[in-house]
Amino acid sequence: MSGQNIGDLSKEILADRYQCDRRLGKQAGRQTLLARDLKTQQQVVVKLLSFSSDFNWEDLKLFEREVETLKSLSHPAIPRYLDSFEIDTPSRKGFALVQTYIEAKSLQEYLSDGRTFSESEVKQLATALLDILAYLHQRQPPVIHRDIKPSNILLKNRSGNSVGEVYLVDFGAVQTLATQQGKTVTVVGTYGYMPPEQFGGRAVPASDLYGLGATLIALITKQHPADLPQKDLQLEFEQFTQLSPAFTNWLKWMTHPSLERRPASVQIAKEVLEKPQQINKYSPLLVRQGNTLNTFSLYGNAIWRSTAIGTLAIGTWVAIYSTLLSPLMGKNIGGFQGILLGLILGLGNGIILGIVTRLCFFPLTNPKLHRQVLTAISIVLCTCTSIIFFKINASPYERFILSMVNYNYYFGMYMLAPSLIAGLSMGAITDSITQWYHKASRL
Repeated sequence: MSGQNIGDLSKEILADRYQCDRRLGKQAGRQTLLARDLKTQQQVVVKLLSFSSDFNWEDLKLFEREVETLKSLSHPAIPRYLDSFEIDTPSRKGFALVQTYIEAKSLQEYLSDGRTFSESEVKQLATALLDILAYLHQRQPPVIHRDIKPSNILLKNRSGNSVGEVYLVDFGAVQTLATQQGKTVTVVGTYGYMPPEQFGGRAVPASDLYGLGATLIALITKQHPADLPQKDLQLEFEQFTQLSPAFTNWLKWMTHPSLERRPASVQIAKEVLEKPQQINKYSPLLVRQGNTLNTFSLYGNAIWRSTAIGTLAIGTWVAIYSTLLSPLMGKNIGGFQGILLGLILGLGNGIILGIVTRLCFFPLTNPKLHRQVLTAISIVLCTCTSIIFFKINASPYERFILSMVNYNYYFGMYMLAPSLIAGLSMGAITDSITQWYHKASRL
């Protein structure tokens, strides 16, 4: 964590024990300092609330709540409460909270340094933070952090493809559900990372999930959420990312402006993160961009696109091949046979594409694997089907030639070569259809 020079304060020893070193952060009436515990010689974090001209009694209420909350928490990824005391000196009056110091960089510092995060790393972060939030939300009463953002998340020992150890800090905005009942709630949080309900003073576990989702979006897009385009208060970030459709769906679910359309709990959010197909179970009303992608639209688009493009493409190249490159074939297999072959391959390919996609890739979680599997199936099946088609339609003369010594040559010229072209053509058509499906699968 970076720090700033704190001038005369560095000469102070608070409570005859804590030697101030440098400032880690500052807000109106509050300062966060790095200090040394002269008793243990360990570095600690001291949070100061001063009775200055900009003092607010609401700040004191939040400060006391942070102290009491940290006293009750015991988690390796959360700073540990060490001490708290009142400051009453000629130069300073207020209160202080002492907690353990975590020597690590915040996500905000990584962003400022230009570091990037892959989808895999962001998912690791999401999992670790969901585990921390699960601990907080399962407390009695549940503890709501209310200020999840990059500067409040620390990473330690990041290396390779591992994000390392993840910590959640700064409980200055913390609130328990018990404090909301029958009371006016102070509106706190950070614009861009706060869900709409928090502006109205309401905070529930799903409010922290919104902050987590917005934080992950900020990491991926390298933009503050408030700077991203919005549609009906929904963050529109897809154009700035190359994420899988499943993870995009999850992030949009986490940051849905409607509280009722967000994950109801950390456990549900984590389950869908690990098993994306479960999103249909918990969020059947999740709105997709454009037309809703259901089974009917999947089969319909796959079949008509494959059939229409396949018939045109295969019919065209068969006519060219048979007329220009193989006059003997041209006498027996012409334009009509080419169109017929294209119709057979296109229709069959579309049906198979729809079936495999529906059974194995619906909803879509691995676009690369989907494209590779469907393209390979199309090439193999369409090549084999074309060989059978050409063999059935071969003339008696061609069959005689194939039975003679030049079998390999004529088989390659009249059956294998055009069949491979047909298979590769349908593979290319299938690749274009899978790209459509990948786009249609995005929210």
